[in-house]
Amino acid sequence: MKVLVVDNGGQWTHREWRVLKYLKVDTRIIPNTTPFEELADVDALVLSGGSPRVAMESERMGRNGEYLDRADFPILGICAGMQFMTNHYGGATAPAKVPEFGKTTLYVDREDDIFIGLPKSFTVWESHNDEVSVLPSGFEVLAHSDNCPVEAFRIEGKPFYGLQFHPEVENTEHGYDIFKNFLKVVESWKRL
Repeated sequence: MKVLVVDNGGQWTHREWRVLKYLKVDTRIIPNTTPFEELADVDALVLSGGSPRVAMESERMGRNGEYLDRADFPILGICAGMQFMTNHYGGATAPAKVPEFGKTTLYVDREDDIFIGLPKSFTVWESHNDEVSVLPSGFEVLAHSDNCPVEAFRIEGKPFYGLQFHPEVENTEHGYDIFKNFLKVVESWKRL
């Protein structure tokens, strides 16, 4: 299985890559300017986080929009990657009423594929000033926190997921399990 990590300038992009390596996935980090044609043999993408407000500055997100438009494989957007997905599909992000930094309790509203086998609430690591303010049509909320109503979503009819928190850092409980669940989605998608 080959899963590439798209570098959007996030402080933990290498951790996403490292988790995938630990899980025995063929992976590497690619610049967000990589042409889609160079992704011919990929099974999935992880859209990394980025620097503050990068999701609202679409020019800094490179070809992420092209990846979303052309991909026929699963995509996981983390933090700014999730926010970019929201904006790209007609939703909106805005400054959070309460920015989240550090440990936060995540509440799973819908297990879906990404949270299968995990507790209904657990500790996750946050690092965001902005959040989803308007969810696009066809997006389903999977989790929230006390201060952020959209901590995770899935796009209906597509294997595309977004996470506001950072499953790749050690402070997030069950972070590796979330990646394992995403890889199960990828494996199922490859069989179709």
